Formats: sequence, structure tokens, C-alpha cells
Amino acid sequence: MLRSLDRRPATGGKEDPRVTELRTAVARLRRELAAHPAEFPDRAIAEDELAALAAMAAHGTLEIPRLRRCLLLIAGSIGSVSALAHGLSQVRAAVDVFGESPRD
Repeated sequence: MLRSLDRRPATGGKEDPRVTELRTAVARLRRELAAHPAEFPDRAIAEDELAALAAMAAHGTLEIPRLRRCLLLIAGSIGSVSALAHGLSQVRAAVDVFGESPRD
């Protein structure tokens, strides 16, 4: 049986609402990308990075530099596909709530 990416099993524990928001935004963009009929050169990159974000959110291993790197690669991959712009902006907003990564 398949389980939706944006739903967690009820375990009685509380999850960080930022993680829930990220998981929901990523799942939505993954569905939109899967339904988008046009092929474009960097589609596989976007799919891989969205899968990486989904895995990080599912396992709770959120590394801010990695989140931002994934977002950058996704934006570069699908940024010119206007049909996906809204979903991309939702993922960006979900990543942004985790704050800035510390600078060296």
C-alpha cells in the first residue's frame, strides 16, 4: 500500500510544523512535476532533488545548507517552467522558514 508523502502516521508525537510545511510543499511540487507533460533537459535533476528534500523531511535530518542547495538546483532546473512556478515558490517559502545557514 502506498502512503502519501505529505502525511505521517499518527504516533502521538508532535512534529515541527516547519517540517510538515516542507513535506507538504515538496509533495505538491513532485505531483505537479510528474503531471507536467513537457520534457525539459533538467527534469531529472529536479526530480532527484525533490526526492532528496522529501527524504530529509521524512527522516527529520534537515541540514540547512543541504536544503538550500536542493532548492537552488530545483529552481535552476524548473525555473523557466511557468506552470510550476507556484509550487516552486511554496517549496522556497518552506525552506526559508528554517532560516539562514551560518557563514564561515
